[in-house]
Amino acid sequence: MAGQTPQKRGHTDDLLGGAGWSKRLKRGQKPEDEEEEAMKDYKKMQNMLKDVLDQATQKLSQFLSQHNLPETRMRVEHLMNRLAGLKPDILLDPIYIGLFGSTGEGKSTLLNTIIGKTFFLPVSGNRCCTSCVVQVNTSHNRYLEAKIHLLTDEEWKDELKCLVALVEQDEDEDAESREAALKISTIYGEEACAKSYEELCRMKPIVHIPPTRCITLRGTHEQDLSERMRPYISIQSIRNNEEGTSRDDQSTYLWPLIKHVEVTVPALPLIPEGVVFVDIPGMGDFNRKRDAIWKENINKCSVIWVVKSIVRILGEGIHETLLKEGMKAFQSGMCRDISLVVTKSDQINLDEYRWETGRNDINEHDAILERNENVKRSKRETMKKTLEKVLPSDSYVLQKADLVYTVSAQEYNKGKILLKEETEIPKLREYIQTFYTAQKRNKLMDYVSEALVIFSLLQSLRSNQDSQYQDAKEHLEDLSTRAMDALEEKIEACFVPIEQSLSEGVDEAKNSYKKIINKILQRHGGYQGFHRTLKAVCLNKGVYVSRVFHRIDINDCLAWPIYEKIDMSFGDVLRIQMGTCSRLKVCLDTFKNDMQKQLKEAMMTYVVADREDKLKFLQQETEFTFQQTEKFILQKRDEIYQSLTVSIQNDLLQCYEDAAKQRGIGAFKRMKDILSDGIKAKTETGMFERAQEKMRKHLQNLKVEIIQKMKKNFSSMLSVAFYPKDQLNSKLPDFLDELISIRSIHRFLHSARET
Repeated sequence: MAGQTPQKRGHTDDLLGGAGWSKRLKRGQKPEDEEEEAMKDYKKMQNMLKDVLDQATQKLSQFLSQHNLPETRMRVEHLMNRLAGLKPDILLDPIYIGLFGSTGEGKSTLLNTIIGKTFFLPVSGNRCCTSCVVQVNTSHNRYLEAKIHLLTDEEWKDELKCLVALVEQDEDEDAESREAALKISTIYGEEACAKSYEELCRMKPIVHIPPTRCITLRGTHEQDLSERMRPYISIQSIRNNEEGTSRDDQSTYLWPLIKHVEVTVPALPLIPEGVVFVDIPGMGDFNRKRDAIWKENINKCSVIWVVKSIVRILGEGIHETLLKEGMKAFQSGMCRDISLVVTKSDQINLDEYRWETGRNDINEHDAILERNENVKRSKRETMKKTLEKVLPSDSYVLQKADLVYTVSAQEYNKGKILLKEETEIPKLREYIQTFYTAQKRNKLMDYVSEALVIFSLLQSLRSNQDSQYQDAKEHLEDLSTRAMDALEEKIEACFVPIEQSLSEGVDEAKNSYKKIINKILQRHGGYQGFHRTLKAVCLNKGVYVSRVFHRIDINDCLAWPIYEKIDMSFGDVLRIQMGTCSRLKVCLDTFKNDMQKQLKEAMMTYVVADREDKLKFLQQETEFTFQQTEKFILQKRDEIYQSLTVSIQNDLLQCYEDAAKQRGIGAFKRMKDILSDGIKAKTETGMFERAQEKMRKHLQNLKVEIIQKMKKNFSSMLSVAFYPKDQLNSKLPDFLDELISIRSIHRFLHSARET
């Protein structure tokens, strides 16, 4: 073949030989060894892909230097930019694993043990520790690093309004008001708590705040960095004084201003490169920016572990808020998998267990394992029932064996009772490796598939002829336009179940809003200090996270009856990740297959020299267009899902503002009346119907944008594919070698995935 380099092709075939993969799987290796070998192969594939892309980009750059025609430059630059977009080191793209749970459940201890660094992140057996989102990732640097990100001045002043509301001296102090006072005095000094919000905004902080709003700590010793970053990560509260921390020490800390913390450690032998752990406090935060970061981190996690200690899980059901937030990530985020991780599973009262089971002869080791299996079985059923409300019955999560893990970090490190394998820490590590390898292979496969499309096109452009190709282009343009019109109607039909559920949800919300708001206002209304908390809720547009009363979100609570009705249909329609068969994905896949079939039938009516190559390109480009469409849907899904809560919040803004202004005797009752009457008035004037309409508009906009983007992509695809050869001025470079290499990589990865 012209332009072929036999030596290069031989090298490619040797490296990608199909026998290599199958032999590796027959050696009887441990699963972690197989995954490690697979990643080595994928890294070779990635390096080969980068080399091929670099070579192709050089060829195209040289070709463009000889051309001045705008049309030619535009089309070739489009393809060159597509290739350039594939060049980053994709195997290092982060995969986020979120440890999601209330403080004191053992998340930090679990994370320390998984990464093999005992007591690195702050832990405490006596009190809760982590106060903000903490992200742990790896790098090739030899030193450890912690970046402490602070609130901006505007974000801090936004929080300060709530703090001032909590310390108003019209009633006795409580734990929450003391906490707020401590934050204010830490930043502004002891006398600051008597100041108004306006006065505080004019005051100069007594602590030094770096202009960059970021503090970077570096070290080579784990213990040293751990001690230095502890004051920034650990919860600071009035209890610190009780534990002997002097006020002078506290005044040097910036803990009230901490937004989130990023910790970077050298590469870990136990964890794949690119895995990022996120320690996520269970209730969010009353600062709007910290709360937004809390939600963002939940949504970007591919895996969520809901962490609960064995002691608390035996005494109560799975925390509804935690699981609810985790399930939202399935609807609106990147979540692919969720599990319940039960910590401290070595803790047991042996005498009590013997009495309960009537087995006086059972030893501690066997009792722990038996109790843990019972917990797994019980909580697995509870989890399944909860997840079945929002996930189809054939979902991977509902079918997998390990929906619940019972782990013991302490026993893994000390091994007094349990073997390491029995602590299930190795099981979690194995899961991470397996999930990571599959995700990286699929990502690399997507890149290689896209490269294959582009090189097929480049090679086919070299033989374009005028008359036949222009006839084919016009025919295919007409075909695709008619097909898009039909697709628009099918997408419209896909959304019908959501719209039906929306109507049912609105009726339910209108019937239950009084009960919901009364429950919020009456449940805590008798507690000392709740009037301050309610004022903070109103200042924060209906959302507040209290140390005493936990998360209060009036907007979400009012919208929840609608979410309960739409969750199943919403996921059934819009969950478009790989391995799902949602309505919209099935609709798009069916349309894609029909389109490819029609393209084939249309192309077969034209007698052209490179018809097969051209057809293959059109089919591959169609595949790529639909992949981009699915990514676009994933980006829009969160905005659509959250639109109900956002609409209700916007409707109630004036109520919140009016309630927050109340002062003096009887202010608490007036706040409650303003909220109750305001929500009633808004409901009677169509608040829930407006939320319904907002979601409908988002769905309709999604449909329109899908069609517009696909029409544009198909038009661009046909324009590039059938660009007249005589307008290229000179011969395009030969990309046969690149095409052969990419096809070989593609075959290898496809074989690996099938195996």
